[in-house]
Amino acid sequence: MANPSEQFPNPVGIDLDITAKKGEKFSVEDGFTWLVRGFAFLTVAILFWMTWVVFTKAQPAIAKFGLGFFTSTTWDVPNEIFGALPYIYGTLFSSILSLLIAVPIGLAVALVTSEDIFPQKVRTPVAFIVELIAAIPSVVIGLWGFFVLSPFLRPAQQWLYDNFKVIPLFSTPPSDTNMLMAGIILGIMILPTMAAISRDVLLLVPKELRTGSMALGSTRWETIFRVILPSGLSGIVGAAMLALGRALGETMAVTLIIGNNPLISASLFDPGYTIPAVLAVEFAEATDFHISALMYLALILFALTLVVNIGAVLFVQSLGAKNR
Repeated sequence: MANPSEQFPNPVGIDLDITAKKGEKFSVEDGFTWLVRGFAFLTVAILFWMTWVVFTKAQPAIAKFGLGFFTSTTWDVPNEIFGALPYIYGTLFSSILSLLIAVPIGLAVALVTSEDIFPQKVRTPVAFIVELIAAIPSVVIGLWGFFVLSPFLRPAQQWLYDNFKVIPLFSTPPSDTNMLMAGIILGIMILPTMAAISRDVLLLVPKELRTGSMALGSTRWETIFRVILPSGLSGIVGAAMLALGRALGETMAVTLIIGNNPLISASLFDPGYTIPAVLAVEFAEATDFHISALMYLALILFALTLVVNIGAVLFVQSLGAKNR
């Protein structure tokens, strides 16, 4: 039998590749490619520029305190003695607490809105209302937490203190502004991020996995916990890390509800302080070396968020490699 290429010769006379990234005399495509590359490099350049500016402003405090800034608990503005440990502790504690609140609720919302547990006319409004929380200004959520949520939860906090004060988490009398309230408010604020991304991830799980699991005799909940959630684990982890990144940098809502007292306490009922809050409260009146110390705090916050995002990317990539 004759070779098909010999029987039907290519009329064009050249080998064509429809997936070629670069054609001949396509100046518009080349221009668009370089435009996109330029924006990408511009974004990276702005990131490095911001880092350099913050680092330069923080240099006097870095030179004076060094790594001791991370372990010192003193924040004495008149004597120019500064330590970041209470603020780092408050930032991490409140953010992790918010994650413990937002992850299970966000996953529940994602499952309700992605699976056919309820009719479509119920799922769509629920998803819309949860995502609408992201449009509420953070200062409004903070004021709502201070005037409405804190008085509402005060009896529950008092009951926990009266009955479980031997546990370090509930060992101090509750106040209106404390670490627990900050964690709850942050959890509410990052809930849309967690729920929306997790929902999109679960919707991308192939239907064949669901039907195959049920065809083998699995119940709905066995299918959800043994098939669907493991399949979307990498995306869910990515959603949680993005939510954590927002919690680390939230400012106004936390400033209104956390108490703004640089304490290091295991009790949820004690006030605290976060890096974004102290930057918002003190930066306007800061001068000279005080500004340098605040910029050192900003550099630490930037490093924390960067580590969280890099860790999330590496973790998601490792999960994807295992799944392949």
